[in-house]
Formats: sequence, structure tokens, C-alpha cells
Amino acid sequence: MKTVYFDNASTSHPKAPGVASAIHSFIEQGSFNPSRGQYTGASATGLAIFELRKSLAERFGAPSPRQIIFTQNVTMSVNMLLKGLFQPGQHLIVSSMEHNSVMRPLQEVAKQGVNFTAVTADQDGYIAPEKVEAAILPQTRAIVMTAASNVCGTVMPLREIGQIARARGLYLIVDSAQVAGILPLTLDDLKADAICFTGHKSLLGPQGIGGLAISTEFNECKPLVTGGTGSTSHSEEVPTALPDRFEAGTQNLPGLIGLSAADKWLKGKEGEILAHELELTRHFINTIAEIKQVRLIGRDATYCNPDRPGRIAAVSLDFPAEDNADIAARLFDNYGIMTRCGLHCAPRAHKTLGTYPQGTVRFSFGWSNTRDEIDYAVSAIKDLVQR
Repeated sequence: MKTVYFDNASTSHPKAPGVASAIHSFIEQGSFNPSRGQYTGASATGLAIFELRKSLAERFGAPSPRQIIFTQNVTMSVNMLLKGLFQPGQHLIVSSMEHNSVMRPLQEVAKQGVNFTAVTADQDGYIAPEKVEAAILPQTRAIVMTAASNVCGTVMPLREIGQIARARGLYLIVDSAQVAGILPLTLDDLKADAICFTGHKSLLGPQGIGGLAISTEFNECKPLVTGGTGSTSHSEEVPTALPDRFEAGTQNLPGLIGLSAADKWLKGKEGEILAHELELTRHFINTIAEIKQVRLIGRDATYCNPDRPGRIAAVSLDFPAEDNADIAARLFDNYGIMTRCGLHCAPRAHKTLGTYPQGTVRFSFGWSNTRDEIDYAVSAIKDLVQR
């Protein structure tokens, strides 16, 4: 039986060409730590990581490569900022479409006295900028928001929200997990102070590596983890210089090398990949619309415009007469189609969309998917519900 992978919103598959071989070569030929030894291998690793930092600074518009901080993923990046920047009595604004990578650390800091307001999105998962502005209080310090919903694919108006944040003297912290690598996001364009990114989704790299691009040095931010950095080894105090201040311990070097290979392959192809993914999404949504037993959650195909995308290639479906989990299981068991069913680590988003607690079956398309695979999935769905 053939297999078709439609779970790219969880992690991209396949990874970019060259990722696996780069990781293999690094481990086989010498996975030397940078900044820890005075020999060629250590210097070569350090140079490779600097080149990646420089490239990502260009991608996200960071003022300096030093302002690219490597972490495990978006979750760790968000934890670092929420737990390191904000004090009891301060107020944050989020959307009702946030992933638990934002909501869980936010609930933790709320227990310490940091208050928050979750602005409710509309039935398509879209946050109106004026609703965000109306939620600002005298004690508001930041807006923390996803760039696009991992549940229904709706793209948020971050440029408009960033302008509001900048005018009101607030931080804008962006969770770019679903779009970094396909949508152009820069700190200056969004008027953002931090863009948290992960390497294993649209950046087409391996799992376990990510980071954040920051527009300022965040001197007031307490590091989430402290320890050895390979620098200022004469002192037991945490370094003040970036990126060392926020990068304690040995980094995921194989992950960084893999992300570097992905970044090199991806550069210049972002627009082409976005157009391809949105064309697949348009075709899927339009053909699914012909099946009356299926309900599309979120925005329709008219938002699949690569010049001004209102959605990305994550499509949630509800099967009102069926058990969604059973549909997902049969898609895989009978047709080899891999989707993700449930609440997608975003229960508040599903409550907003009216799909809680049953969740949805999410189809998310990637750079290697084809129109024939879309038609195969639509045919399989028809077989399951039109019996």
C-alpha cells in the first residue's frame, strides 16, 4: 500500500535534500565542540555555526548574528522570554488561537502574578487588530502571538498588530513555528522584538533545534538556563554578551549542522514552495467542498493567494456524522494517508473554532506533496463517508 504524508504542520517530511548527509558527515568526521578547543575541527564547527547564525540573521532581519539565539525549539524560546522578561503585576496579550507552547508557560507565569488577556478570534481563527488594541491596559507590557494557526492555517495580521505594539511601547513576540521558511518575516517589517522559530517545520531541518531572533539585547531578560559557554571561563558569573548569555551548555550541534544544510537548500525557493503548497491547498479545499459530509474549519480557498496569503497549507476538517479519530485511523489503515487528529496542542483554538472537544482531522501539505496525492486523499475521504 502506498503512503502519503500530510502532517507537515507537525514536522516536515521529507527534510531538505542534504540534511541527513550533513548530519552524518559531521558525526562521522568529527563532531567537535566550538569554543572548547584550539584545533582545526573545533574552529570548523564554530565557523559553520557562525555562518548559520549570519544567514538566519539575514532571514529574520536581526541587527547582528549575535542576536540569533539557539534553543531547542519555539517552546523553549517562548519559555525563556515569558519567564525571563515579565514581572508580577504586568499584563500580556495573546490570541485565543495560541498553541500550548505559549499557553502553558503563560499559565505558569500567571501563577506568579503576570496577568494576561486572550483576545478571541472570529469563527475562521482571525484576530482583528482593533480587538488587540482594545485589550491594552496601562500595565500591558507585551503582545505574544502566533503568526499562523497550527489548527486551521489562518495567518494573523502581525504587521498591523506590530504597528500597534510599537506605537504603544509594547514588546511584540511572535511564534513563527508554522511559517518560518515560507512566509517572509523580519523584525523590522513586523515591528517585532522577538521572532521565535523552530527548525523542523517549514525550515525543513531536523527536530530539536530552533531559536529566536531578537531586535534588542534584552539585557533585562533572565536566562532560562545558565552554565558553561566556552567563553569568559575565568568568571563564575553569567556572561553578559550575546549570544552566550542565553546559550549555556553544549548545543545540539548535529541539529545546527542539519539546519544549516536546510537553510542553504531553502534559500531562494521560499516563494516557489509557498505557491506550490497554497495551490495544493486551494485544490484540496475546492474539491472537499463537493462532499457534503465534510465541514471545512477556517478560511476557504480564496485566501490561498501567495502574494497576500491569508492562510497556510494546514487544513482542518470535521466529519459531523463520524468519529474524527476513526476517520483519521481509517485513512491511514486503509489508504496509508498520514494526518493528525485531535486538539493539536491548542484546546483554546478549538474552543474558538467550535471544534472542542472532538477536534478535527488536519491535513497539512509540504514542499514534496503532489496534486495526485491530493486527489488520492479526496477519493479516500469520499470512500469513507459516501457509503
